[in-house]
Amino acid sequence: MRVLGIESSCDETSAAVVEDGNRILSNIVASQVLTHEKYGGVVPELASREHLRKIALVVEEACRKAQTTLTDVDAVAVTEGPGLIGSLLVGLVYGKAVALALGKPLVGVNHLEGHVHSVWLENKIALRAGTTTAEAGFPNVTLVVSGGHTSLFHVETRNEATVPIWTYHRLGQTRDDAAGEAFDKVAKLLALGYPGGPVIDKLARSGDPHSTKLGPIRMKGNPFDFSFSGLKTAVLYRVRGSELAGEAARRREWRKSAGAVAAEDLRAQCSPATLDLVASFQEAVVTDLVERTLGAAQALNVNSIFVTGGVACNSLLRSRLKEAAEAAGKQAFFPSPALSTDNAAMIAAAGYFKLRAGEQAGFGLTAHASFPLGLAAPASAAYVQTTKNPPGPPSG
Repeated sequence: MRVLGIESSCDETSAAVVEDGNRILSNIVASQVLTHEKYGGVVPELASREHLRKIALVVEEACRKAQTTLTDVDAVAVTEGPGLIGSLLVGLVYGKAVALALGKPLVGVNHLEGHVHSVWLENKIALRAGTTTAEAGFPNVTLVVSGGHTSLFHVETRNEATVPIWTYHRLGQTRDDAAGEAFDKVAKLLALGYPGGPVIDKLARSGDPHSTKLGPIRMKGNPFDFSFSGLKTAVLYRVRGSELAGEAARRREWRKSAGAVAAEDLRAQCSPATLDLVASFQEAVVTDLVERTLGAAQALNVNSIFVTGGVACNSLLRSRLKEAAEAAGKQAFFPSPALSTDNAAMIAAAGYFKLRAGEQAGFGLTAHASFPLGLAAPASAAYVQTTKNPPGPPSG
């Protein structure tokens, strides 16, 4: 079965053709970074207009690269949420039009579920189509961490008549800023560019991550929830009224005339104090992500950890979580950078399994700016003990 996937939840217009849920025939992504860079973040109205301009061309290119046609595609999978409502509607309406015109089945996919499938899609460690037994990788704890989302899920699979069914329990989520959003805001504050995650990742390698104490993050309640607004505010307080503020202002003026900026050129415009601050900020974010994710895996007594989303490209997060998982006798799996960020291959893969399970959307399918994935499962000792009966989760 060949599924055409369409993803337009934020600022990437993407289309892909995936065969049998595990073979990527094409995966085309048109980025809008240059459109939003000067604003330091995504402007929803501009994002919607860019999607309108690009969607037909991106779908056409996905079919061309897959050496197929829309007529030969077996089904259409579209992102129905969560995301920017205007952006979502562009991809969803286009997908509905294709399915209606050609008489193809249509299925809506939760963007977060797509991210989970991106790990399976590349690592080839989950259920294989048509099998009746679970292979390595399930159950797992999945961290979805990006500019718009930071959430932890307990993911399991079961088979009904040889059809794999994926189930999700939401263990925790951010109470304010997502991790990627915090990276973007700190980068904007320091005039480092957009998107902030890749820039800070590169600059932090030249700084001392222990120079400025910004963590740990302390919260009451669910130990698997996240909060990054406090770290962002702590950076603001260290910059405001200091020499770093003047340095950021000078760097902002320099960037206006510098055009495309190489990492080495940007590093030369940063003082040791700025490099130390961004390194300390990244250290605090990564430490919190690793501790809560590993804590959830230990509490639920699962051996596999999936990490996906744009922030999953962060080099420190990848190395630190892999090391921590290995030390605890577990495995951490990441998709490649191309499948970590928003893409349509993950939507097509998730859509394939939904279609095999008999799910199909009507043409009344609509977009949802807020669209929770799975069942809300408070990550408390009570939930953990009734599920696997391991020790309770760590406090944090």
